Amino acid sequence: MTDQPLVSTQWLADRLSSPDLVVVNAWMPPVTEPEAQPVYPTAHIPGAVFFDINEICDKQSDLPHMLPQPHVFSSAMRKLGIGDGQTLVVYDDFGFYSAPRVWWTLRCMGAERVFILDGGLPKWQAEERPVEDTVPHRVQSHFTARLNHGAVADLENIRHSISSGARQLLDARSAERFAGAAPEPRAGLKSGHMPTALNLPFTQLIGTDGTFRSKAELAEIFQAAGVDFEKPVTTTCGSGVTAAILTLGLTILGVRDLALYDGSWAEWGGREDTKIATTPS
Repeated sequence: MTDQPLVSTQWLADRLSSPDLVVVNAWMPPVTEPEAQPVYPTAHIPGAVFFDINEICDKQSDLPHMLPQPHVFSSAMRKLGIGDGQTLVVYDDFGFYSAPRVWWTLRCMGAERVFILDGGLPKWQAEERPVEDTVPHRVQSHFTARLNHGAVADLENIRHSISSGARQLLDARSAERFAGAAPEPRAGLKSGHMPTALNLPFTQLIGTDGTFRSKAELAEIFQAAGVDFEKPVTTTCGSGVTAAILTLGLTILGVRDLALYDGSWAEWGGREDTKIATTPS
């Protein structure tokens, strides 16, 4: 068993028939393409179950796809046939977009053996590996959800990080959005970033072939963004999805004290009582 969060298409292909392995198709349409439709109904990795981030979330929150309560998550996993002790491999239709968020969510809820398919469905299909269009029948399993509160940052945690400097804030949005030079894709949000935050657009962590960059490349990229690997890091983005891509990169590099701001800019940029910084042009 690998101790790294990424697995290759060959690694998955070799284990696809393993009885304790569950493949998970993570889905959420990009905020810039809200009408995008999942590939799952017509082509998914054999045996994969469908995890819709906009459905398996806190439906009582006004913020998009916030983490659900543990008992709600347990129920959703049971219906998918995901249970305790299984090996989970998460992938998405775009390569790297929603899969890291689902990987992070499962880890937050107590799953211990959860991985991400490097390159996702695009790489799998480019290699002409098998896909299917039938929904698998899985026996319901018991999933014990135990939320790791330390992995999830809220509004007050961010305020404390800004005032105390105790944690580095690392924003995954584009440089233009971070600077306040480009409007937010979600209506009603201010432009800019949280005071003290660093910026590292998540796209920088993905190579031209659609796979994740090497460990050495990741180290250079994070250091160039000003990240100190010896200090705690809280990642953030537009709504808590692509922040998980930064969390993935930091996990690969061995950074242990990591949190993700679940509300992200959807919360911070939509309030009247939060401070906004911009970068002079």
